[in-house]
Amino acid sequence: MPPREPVTRSAPGTDRSPGTAGSASRGETPDRWSLVVVAGLLAFTAMLDMNIVNIAVSSLSRSFGVSVETAQWAVLGYQLPVVALLLPAGQWLDRVGLRPALLLAVCGFALASAAAAAAPFAAWLIAARLVQGAFGAVLFVLMPVLAARSVRPELRGRAMSVPATLGPLGAVTGPALGGLLLDHLGWRALFLVKLPVCLAALLIARRSAPPGGALRLPDRRTLADAGLVGGTVAAVLLALSLSPGSPARLLLAVPAVPLAVRWLRRPGGQRLVSVLREAGTYGVHGAVLALAAGFAAMHYLIALHLQRDDALSATTTGLTVLCFPAAMGLAGPLGGRLADRFGARPPAAAGATLTALGLLLLVPLGAGWTPVDIAWRLALAGFGTGLYGGPVQALVMSAAPPERMATAGSAVQLARSLGFTLGPALATAAWGLGGAGTGGVRAGLALAAGAACAAAVLLIRPGRRPAVLASPAD
Repeated sequence: MPPREPVTRSAPGTDRSPGTAGSASRGETPDRWSLVVVAGLLAFTAMLDMNIVNIAVSSLSRSFGVSVETAQWAVLGYQLPVVALLLPAGQWLDRVGLRPALLLAVCGFALASAAAAAAPFAAWLIAARLVQGAFGAVLFVLMPVLAARSVRPELRGRAMSVPATLGPLGAVTGPALGGLLLDHLGWRALFLVKLPVCLAALLIARRSAPPGGALRLPDRRTLADAGLVGGTVAAVLLALSLSPGSPARLLLAVPAVPLAVRWLRRPGGQRLVSVLREAGTYGVHGAVLALAAGFAAMHYLIALHLQRDDALSATTTGLTVLCFPAAMGLAGPLGGRLADRFGARPPAAAGATLTALGLLLLVPLGAGWTPVDIAWRLALAGFGTGLYGGPVQALVMSAAPPERMATAGSAVQLARSLGFTLGPALATAAWGLGGAGTGGVRAGLALAAGAACAAAVLLIRPGRRPAVLASPAD
C-alpha cells in the first residue's frame, strides 16, 4: 500500500492508535488487517467455549464420579467470570497497553484450556475453567477494540463485521463440533481443540501488534467493581438456573439489586453511565441485548423441537439449524461494506428487521412443517443477523470517546453475553407457560420474535448525536 499523507483526527471514535486507549490523535498508519483476523479468531474461539462443553456434562459426571449439578460447573465456571468481569476488564484495558494485554490474555486463555484438558479430578477442572473465563472476559473486550483500532475509521464497519460475525458463528457451531469431538476423541478434546487457534492468534499478534503501553495490575477499585458486578451476575444466573424446578427460587436474584445499585454509585459504574450517556448509545445496547436473547432462545427451541417433537436425527437437526449461521456468514461482509458506505445505523436497523421477520415467520410452527419449511426461515433470520452484527458494533465503537473505547466495547459484550445467557432461560419459562408440545414452542418463539422486534425499533429510531465527548474523570 502506498504511503498516505498523515492527517490528524480529533473527532469522537476516530482514534485508531493501536497503543493505549488514551493516546493522543496521531497521523494515519497502515491498516493492519492481520489484527482484524486475530480479533475474528478470538471471537470465534471465546464464543465457541461458551457452548462446546454443554454437551459433555453427562460424560464429565461419569468420568469424575460426581453429580450432574457439579459437572455443570464446567460450563458455569467459564460463563460466570466472562459475564461478571466484562465491565471491570474494559475499564482496566482503558489504562494499559493493547499489545501486552492481548498477549497476556491469549496465553492465559490457552494455558487454562490446557490445564482443563489435563484435569485429573472435577475441582481441578472447575478451577481451570474459572481462570479461563477470567482471561476470556479480557478477550471479549479486546475483540472490538482490536478491530476498531487496526483500520481507518472509514473501514471500521468492514473490520467490525469480522469478530461480530465469527463470534456468534462460534456460539452456534459449538454444540455440533463438541458432539463430534466427544464421540470420537473424548471430553479432553473439547479443551484442546482451541489451542491451535490460540497459537495462530498469538503468532500473528506478536508480529503485527505494534509495541507500546505498559501492563499494570488492576487496582483496588477495579477489583471491588469486579466483586460487585460478579455478585450481581451470579445472583441472577443462579436464580434463573434454579427457577424451572421452583419459581420461588427467582427470589435468589433479589441480592442483585443492592449490589448493582452500590456498583452504579462507585466511580466504575459512573464512568460507564457517563460513556453511554455521552455517546447516546443506551438504545443500541438495549438492541444488542434483545436481539442476542431472541437469537439464543430461538436456537435453543428449534433444536429441541426438531429432536423431541419431530423425532429427527441429530444430523438432520444439525443441517437444518446450520442454515442460520451459513446465511449469517454470507451477510456479515456485506453488512460491513454497507456500514462503511452509508453509515452504521441503516444496515444495523435493516438487519435487525430481517431477523425479526424471520423469527415472526417461525412463530406459527406446526406439526406438519418439514425441515425445509424451518430452514428457509432460519436462513432469513441468519442473513439479518449477519447484516446487523458488524454495523451495530461499529455504531457503538465510533460514538465512544477514544480514551474509553474499551469500556464501551465491554458494555456491548456484556449486553450480548447477557442476551445469550438469558435467552434459553426465558425460552424455557415461556415454553412452560405455553404448555406441552408445539404450543410451548410457539410461545417461546413468540418471545424471541418480540425481542427481535424491540431491537429493530430501537435501531430504527434516530440516534442522538453526542455534542461533546469529554473524558470522564477517573
